[in-house]
Amino acid sequence: FFSLVGISRDLQIQILGVLVDPLGFASSGSMSGYDKASAPMAPVSKSIAVLAGDGIGPEVMAEAVKVAKKTGELYGHKFAFTEYKVGGAAWAATEASGETPSHLPASTLQGCEKSDAILFGSVGGPVDQQHEPRWKDCEKNALLGLRKRFNLAVNLRPSKVYPFLSHLCPLKPSIIGNGVDMLIIRELVGGIYFGEHRREGDKAFDVMEYDVPGIKKPMIFAFEAAKLRRKKVTVVDKANVLECSRLWREVARDVAKGYPEVELDFMYIDNACMQVIQKPGFFDVVATSNMFGDILSDAASVLPGSLGLMPSASLGDGLHMYEPSGGSAPDIAGKGVANPIAQILSGAMMLRYSFKLEREASAIEAAVDAVLKSGKLTGDLLEEDKRGNAVSTSAIGDAVLANLKGP
Repeated sequence: FFSLVGISRDLQIQILGVLVDPLGFASSGSMSGYDKASAPMAPVSKSIAVLAGDGIGPEVMAEAVKVAKKTGELYGHKFAFTEYKVGGAAWAATEASGETPSHLPASTLQGCEKSDAILFGSVGGPVDQQHEPRWKDCEKNALLGLRKRFNLAVNLRPSKVYPFLSHLCPLKPSIIGNGVDMLIIRELVGGIYFGEHRREGDKAFDVMEYDVPGIKKPMIFAFEAAKLRRKKVTVVDKANVLECSRLWREVARDVAKGYPEVELDFMYIDNACMQVIQKPGFFDVVATSNMFGDILSDAASVLPGSLGLMPSASLGDGLHMYEPSGGSAPDIAGKGVANPIAQILSGAMMLRYSFKLEREASAIEAAVDAVLKSGKLTGDLLEEDKRGNAVSTSAIGDAVLANLKGP
């Protein structure tokens, strides 16, 4: 049986199932992996740090906040949202106030520390301005800084093709005919991204390093998720070359002993990238390292037809962060055309994972499903010749509100 040595007490409690739904698949809505009745929760009061960021971040965040607020009102909860600067917006604000410019100011970190959850938008500026101080290393400083500070070690990114939007998937109907619903679980604070990076003359070095506790944490989450879904975990690695990948396999086999009902298999990253296109329905839960997860989750992100449909959660020892999978899209910022669905669904994930409010999360997901099925869509979800019928960012938020149902 697997050991929980080296894992924080908060995370042990989550893993051992004390939470109503440790992996968040109890919904009967779009992110559902199984059906489960959820008992009403007593009213809660929670504080949320809102880091809208740059580009379309503030626009889509406004819709997510109003949906979460309305959900709280319907179910008798009190959610307090406090905004903090991050990314290029933080750099500009600190510079204007005479402080040392920063993509992740101390005041933002302090605000997050006092909160029960972080709702994150997006950071980054125009491609042709990446050399400017405001944007240089913006994403790296902001996102990696938050991940490291709050040990956001486990990233959950679902990729699902909605049947009523299957025409948006770039793959042939014969490939996605049996359905596509995978969950990619990525280790987020280790590996080559957080290893040593240095140059010596005409040589460069980037170090990948993992230990057993760092691998065990996402692996246990993967098996817990699979237990509530189709009971299959695929570990993606490069064990034919990398010693780190061999350690991943050893840990996976050890953890698997505690989950005899879950099938475990292994796949090299190069093959996995092919199979996610050729046979996406094969995958249930994928567990992988930081860099491979980055690559594979981006490949899987095209399957629903738009990044605007893809939420994600980054889980820490106690504080969790929720964000859409897409970027800041500065080219469409301020035009009111961005798709807020991923940000809204990220808010639903927040209610489920951080606050254990399953009914409320399911209500948001059901409302989103109703809006998408109605055909009320932003331009990214419409074929080019039909984009004249696209609705605005705020109109989508209003439609989700209109479809929200209380207890």
